[in-house]
Amino acid sequence: MSIAVHTQYALSGLGIPTATEIEDWAKAAIGASAHAREQLDAELTVRIVDEHEGAALNQAYRQRSGATNVLSFPFTPPMNPLFGADVQNYLGDLVICAPVVAREAYAQGKDLTAHWAHMVVHGSLHLLGYDHNDDDQAKAMEALEINILINIGYANPYLETDDV
Repeated sequence: MSIAVHTQYALSGLGIPTATEIEDWAKAAIGASAHAREQLDAELTVRIVDEHEGAALNQAYRQRSGATNVLSFPFTPPMNPLFGADVQNYLGDLVICAPVVAREAYAQGKDLTAHWAHMVVHGSLHLLGYDHNDDDQAKAMEALEINILINIGYANPYLETDDV
């Protein structure tokens, strides 16, 4: 399986992960997913944004005000033979709002890098079709996230900070 991750930075700053880190986290999520095992190749884009862009996208696509930590935009290939085979492997786009991720990590007493890894893994799983719209879906997705993060060296992100 070949996985290409394209990282775009709309801002820079301390604590924002490198493109290599983002790629490693996305690959770990995609590689561990049962949905992805059927695919030979996959491609996605991760865009790191500020609160202004994050809020604008959240309002435009989810009709919610303010920025959120991660937005996932799964790609559905058009039913058009003019599109090449490479577009069939495109999973979609993740938009991660750096200031929101930093605030959450601080407020929850989490390591910033670990929280970034969680956001990339979480968003990547959304691109693969995982969701948390009901309790069963949430439990399955969280269990997969926990397993992926532990396998790449991070703690369970759902533990309360007092339990760590």
